[in-house]
Amino acid sequence: MGFDIDVINAHPRTRLRRSGIAASVTAALRGENVPGARVNVILLSDDELLEMNRRHLGHDYHTDVITFRLEDQPLEGEIYISVDRAREQAAEYGVGLHDEVRRLAIHGALHLAGYDDATDAERDAMRTLEDRYLACEVSL
Repeated sequence: MGFDIDVINAHPRTRLRRSGIAASVTAALRGENVPGARVNVILLSDDELLEMNRRHLGHDYHTDVITFRLEDQPLEGEIYISVDRAREQAAEYGVGLHDEVRRLAIHGALHLAGYDDATDAERDAMRTLEDRYLACEVSL
Protein backbone atom coordinates (compact mmCIF):
# COMPACT_ATOMS: atom_id res chain seq x y z
CA MET A 1 0.00 0.00 0.00
CA GLY A 2 2.74 2.48 0.87
CA PHE A 3 2.37 5.64 2.87
CA ASP A 4 0.10 8.53 1.94
CA ILE A 5 0.76 11.29 4.47
CA ASP A 6 -0.92 14.64 3.84
CA VAL A 7 -0.12 17.70 5.95
CA ILE A 8 -2.81 20.37 5.98
CA ASN A 9 -1.82 23.86 7.14
CA ALA A 10 -5.15 25.01 8.62
CA HIS A 11 -3.62 27.36 11.20
CA PRO A 12 -4.84 30.92 10.53
CA ARG A 13 -1.36 32.55 10.63
CA THR A 14 1.49 30.02 10.62
CA ARG A 15 2.69 27.95 7.67
CA LEU A 16 5.22 25.16 8.17
CA ARG A 17 7.20 22.97 5.78
CA ARG A 18 5.03 19.95 5.15
CA SER A 19 7.67 17.56 3.82
CA GLY A 20 9.58 17.18 7.11
CA ILE A 21 6.38 16.55 9.04
CA ALA A 22 5.19 13.92 6.55
CA ALA A 23 8.65 12.30 6.53
CA SER A 24 8.63 12.08 10.33
CA VAL A 25 5.23 10.37 10.38
CA THR A 26 6.42 7.94 7.70
CA ALA A 27 9.61 7.17 9.64
CA ALA A 28 7.66 6.40 12.81
CA LEU A 29 5.12 4.17 11.07
CA ARG A 30 7.80 2.32 9.08
CA GLY A 31 9.90 1.93 12.20
CA GLU A 32 6.95 0.39 14.00
CA ASN A 33 6.43 -2.09 11.15
CA VAL A 34 3.19 -0.60 9.90
CA PRO A 35 2.97 -1.91 6.31
CA GLY A 36 1.27 1.19 4.93
CA ALA A 37 -1.06 3.97 5.96
CA ARG A 38 -3.10 6.95 4.91
CA VAL A 39 -2.73 9.74 7.48
CA ASN A 40 -3.80 13.37 7.50
CA VAL A 41 -1.85 15.72 9.78
CA ILE A 42 -3.89 18.86 10.38
CA LEU A 43 -2.21 21.93 11.89
CA LEU A 44 -4.68 24.06 13.87
CA SER A 45 -4.87 26.90 16.37
CA ASP A 46 -5.08 26.32 20.11
CA ASP A 47 -8.75 27.33 20.18
CA GLU A 48 -9.66 24.96 17.35
CA LEU A 49 -7.97 22.00 19.06
CA LEU A 50 -9.59 22.93 22.39
CA GLU A 51 -13.00 22.80 20.71
CA MET A 52 -12.19 19.39 19.22
CA ASN A 53 -11.03 18.16 22.63
CA ARG A 54 -14.32 19.28 24.17
CA ARG A 55 -16.55 17.99 21.39
CA HIS A 56 -14.95 14.63 20.64
CA LEU A 57 -13.23 13.63 23.88
CA GLY A 58 -15.23 15.52 26.51
CA HIS A 59 -12.07 17.20 27.86
CA ASP A 60 -12.28 20.89 28.73
CA TYR A 61 -8.58 21.73 28.50
CA HIS A 62 -5.95 22.63 25.92
CA THR A 63 -3.79 19.89 24.45
CA ASP A 64 -1.02 19.72 21.89
CA VAL A 65 -2.11 16.73 19.79
CA ILE A 66 -5.21 14.61 19.26
CA THR A 67 -5.14 11.42 17.20
CA PHE A 68 -8.04 9.50 15.67
CA ARG A 69 -7.63 6.00 14.23
CA LEU A 70 -10.29 5.75 11.53
CA GLU A 71 -9.54 2.34 10.00
CA ASP A 72 -7.35 -0.60 10.96
CA GLN A 73 -6.75 -2.38 7.63
CA PRO A 74 -5.29 -0.54 5.92
CA LEU A 75 -4.36 1.88 8.67
CA GLU A 76 -6.04 5.24 8.27
CA GLY A 77 -5.96 8.08 10.75
CA GLU A 78 -5.88 11.77 11.53
CA ILE A 79 -3.44 13.70 13.70
CA TYR A 80 -4.50 17.18 14.83
CA ILE A 81 -1.76 19.46 16.20
CA SER A 82 -2.04 22.83 17.93
CA VAL A 83 0.64 25.03 16.36
CA ASP A 84 0.14 27.57 19.16
CA ARG A 85 0.80 24.96 21.86
CA ALA A 86 3.74 23.61 19.84
CA ARG A 87 5.20 27.14 19.69
CA GLU A 88 5.00 27.46 23.50
CA GLN A 89 6.54 24.03 24.02
CA ALA A 90 9.31 24.72 21.50
CA ALA A 91 10.30 27.83 23.46
CA GLU A 92 10.13 25.90 26.74
CA TYR A 93 12.28 23.01 25.40
CA GLY A 94 14.68 25.24 23.45
CA VAL A 95 13.91 23.71 20.05
CA GLY A 96 12.55 25.09 16.80
CA LEU A 97 8.83 25.18 16.08
CA HIS A 98 9.16 22.82 13.12
CA ASP A 99 10.98 20.23 15.26
CA GLU A 100 8.34 20.42 17.99
CA VAL A 101 5.55 19.96 15.42
CA ARG A 102 7.48 16.98 14.01
CA ARG A 103 7.70 15.50 17.54
CA LEU A 104 3.94 15.91 18.00
CA ALA A 105 3.28 14.34 14.59
CA ILE A 106 5.49 11.39 15.55
CA HIS A 107 3.64 11.13 18.86
CA GLY A 108 0.36 10.93 16.96
CA ALA A 109 1.80 8.33 14.58
CA LEU A 110 2.87 6.21 17.54
CA HIS A 111 -0.70 6.33 18.85
CA LEU A 112 -1.88 5.15 15.43
CA ALA A 113 0.68 2.32 15.65
CA GLY A 114 -0.89 1.19 18.93
CA TYR A 115 1.07 2.98 21.65
CA ASP A 116 -0.57 4.60 24.65
CA ASP A 117 0.73 7.17 27.13
CA ALA A 118 -1.54 6.70 30.14
CA THR A 119 1.26 5.79 32.57
CA ASP A 120 4.70 7.23 33.29
CA ALA A 121 6.34 4.13 31.81
CA GLU A 122 4.28 4.40 28.61
CA ARG A 123 5.08 8.12 28.32
CA ASP A 124 8.80 7.39 28.78
CA ALA A 125 8.69 4.67 26.12
CA MET A 126 6.93 6.98 23.67
CA ARG A 127 9.41 9.79 24.38
CA THR A 128 12.31 7.44 23.60
CA LEU A 129 10.67 6.49 20.30
CA GLU A 130 9.92 10.14 19.49
CA ASP A 131 13.62 10.94 19.95
CA ARG A 132 14.60 8.02 17.71
CA TYR A 133 12.28 9.00 14.87
CA LEU A 134 13.10 12.71 15.15
CA ALA A 135 16.69 11.74 14.37
CA CYS A 136 15.63 9.88 11.19
CA GLU A 137 16.13 11.59 7.87
CA VAL A 138 13.51 10.25 5.50
CA SER A 139 13.00 11.53 2.00
CA LEU A 140 9.68 11.03 0.31
